[in-house]
Amino acid sequence: MITLYHCDGARSFRPLWMLEEMGLPYELKMLPFPPRVFAKEYLALNPLGTIPFMIDGETKMTESSGICHYLGTRHGPTPLVVGVDEPAYGAFLNWMYFSDATLTFPQTLVLRYTQLEPEERRNPQVATDYAKWFLGRLRAVEAATAGAETLVAGRFTAADIVIGYALRLADTIGLAKDFGPNVSAYWQRLQARDGYQRAVAAETRAGVEQNVTPRVRA
Repeated sequence: MITLYHCDGARSFRPLWMLEEMGLPYELKMLPFPPRVFAKEYLALNPLGTIPFMIDGETKMTESSGICHYLGTRHGPTPLVVGVDEPAYGAFLNWMYFSDATLTFPQTLVLRYTQLEPEERRNPQVATDYAKWFLGRLRAVEAATAGAETLVAGRFTAADIVIGYALRLADTIGLAKDFGPNVSAYWQRLQARDGYQRAVAAETRAGVEQNVTPRVRA
């Protein structure tokens, strides 16, 4: 059984969504955010104290986009993964890495310096600068979705899941108002997917059942 450690709205939503799209059985363990502060016992499992943390037999992973790739290849085959023999393989991998390294990174600084830091350490200038960084990098998604329903290979893939989470986080921290028209329409399509809605429902249900109150999304 796959076990996924997750905080409400955190980037661990990527593998949660992937699990739901693939229909794989899993156990969802909810933690308060940030777990390194509010669930110190978690450090015995994941010394980084970060989310996600996935256990699949002897395999343990902490990187959300990497987990999605792992799930698709280890527990596939699935059309959610673009194969090495497909022309779009390189583009698929580029989106997988782009999702966290380029899109989510600046958002975490916006979140940190507008919500997570104590009042005296918050920094509107940093938040504004990194919001602009994120929106500038989002131009790649705007261009890719100009004439296509999905990002790559002419179908919904894990690339849409990992980029879709960045859009979810942007929505949460108030940046969705600045989406271009293509990204806005793309984000609406992603939210309409059954797999996305099942993942949101699973997140909510597990939080209630495990008595973990949503605190902040990151």
